[in-house]
Amino acid sequence: MRGWIVTAVITLLAAVTRFLNLGSPTDAGTPIFDEKHYAPQAWQVLHNHGVEDNPGFGLVVHPPVGKQMIAIGEALFGYTGFGWRFSGAVLGVILVALVTRIVRRITRSTLVGGIAGVLLICDGVSFVAARTALLDGFLTFFVVAAFGALIVDRDQVRQRMHVALSENRVAETVWGPRLGVRWWRFGAGVLLGLAFATKWSGLYFIAFFGAMSLAFDVAARRQYQVPRPWLGTLRRDLLPTGYALALIPFAVYLASYAGWFASETAIDRHQVGQTIGPDSVLPLPDAVRSLWYYTAKAFHFHATLTNSAGNHHPWESKPWSWPMSLRPVLYAIDQQNVSGCGGQSCVKAEMLVGTPAMWWLAVPVLLYAAWRMFVRRDWRYAVVLVGYCAGWLPWFADIDRQMYFFYAATMAPFLVMAIALILGDVLYQPGQGRERRTLGLIVVSCYVALVVTNFAWLFPILTGLPISQQTWNMEIWLPSWR
Repeated sequence: MRGWIVTAVITLLAAVTRFLNLGSPTDAGTPIFDEKHYAPQAWQVLHNHGVEDNPGFGLVVHPPVGKQMIAIGEALFGYTGFGWRFSGAVLGVILVALVTRIVRRITRSTLVGGIAGVLLICDGVSFVAARTALLDGFLTFFVVAAFGALIVDRDQVRQRMHVALSENRVAETVWGPRLGVRWWRFGAGVLLGLAFATKWSGLYFIAFFGAMSLAFDVAARRQYQVPRPWLGTLRRDLLPTGYALALIPFAVYLASYAGWFASETAIDRHQVGQTIGPDSVLPLPDAVRSLWYYTAKAFHFHATLTNSAGNHHPWESKPWSWPMSLRPVLYAIDQQNVSGCGGQSCVKAEMLVGTPAMWWLAVPVLLYAAWRMFVRRDWRYAVVLVGYCAGWLPWFADIDRQMYFFYAATMAPFLVMAIALILGDVLYQPGQGRERRTLGLIVVSCYVALVVTNFAWLFPILTGLPISQQTWNMEIWLPSWR
């Protein structure tokens, strides 16, 4: 019960921070930054039978789920800043609760879970992602929810293996026992499908989490002394994992286009017989072939949005700078006729930037996590690294592409989890004396206080509050933040 009380309190705090003055800032009542793409498209989805308007010479280049989520808020509260940001804020609050519960589960500590929740509340990237109508906040929610479902599935598998051991069924065959229907893994597949149907980068998590799930199964069969754990996993688990974490996500992805399939005027809806011929190598329905054509056009757009082709943006960045938040993204700034700061020259700005007290420690945190994973064989750090790397490493495959720091939104919860695990190690060392435990508690408390203070200092530029020009200059800690 105490764990749920702590979760409820932290979730309430998250709701206060995420919803406080949610409708601001705007660009004279219109969306800011890339909200200018997704908020109008969501409004079109709401009023155009589930699809975006056909732009003619333009192209809608992301799957529909994120815009469908934004449309829910717009349906409830209209085409306003609060309306197009409402759904993202709700999921941002739930994300804090999820991270709290996930860390509590893998550490078996309510305190460490609570610390993780507080850290995520105070993370600038997660905070801004939850308060803006971009797709990455939705992607992050679905990814972390799928991660949590797979952690529960891991525990459930071990419970079933324990029952099989008590019933002397583990060694009935060299492959070990069958594990039955695994609904948590199925749920993870649905959530990964929603991630994939939000942004194609969700595909990276399908691959990484699929491998992680199979690794869980091998480890479980080893732990319970199955004679051939690898063979058992291949025989018992490979196909069910492929069904749950590959086929189901693909089916969810296709289902997300239900409005597109039902429309007569959606983008590229009837390309068979026009741009593409009536014959096909595979016997696919014309609608699916048209969707494939549309997808290929969108992929071409992303693939050719490169620096070498002359595509540059003042706030773009490369993935090697993301772990330390070296090149944030300025979403909005207004320096003309701004009042309310108590001075003559006021600034209102919103910037996506990671809280330095956490992000600037990313390199030592990741190195320590890798050491715990490879040397100490600590599965908790291993799974957190899987999630972090799934959101980071694939972007190195095409460095020439135009990229932005907001792609790192999926990395933020896993960075927080890694830091929370380290703080848990500081708090709980086997055989530590009373003085050592007290010292650990003081160190952890001081660090959490530092993070909260750092977040409070950055709060004006995370929310677009009016500040003086002098304060604005003090908020910009690095030359690369300008």
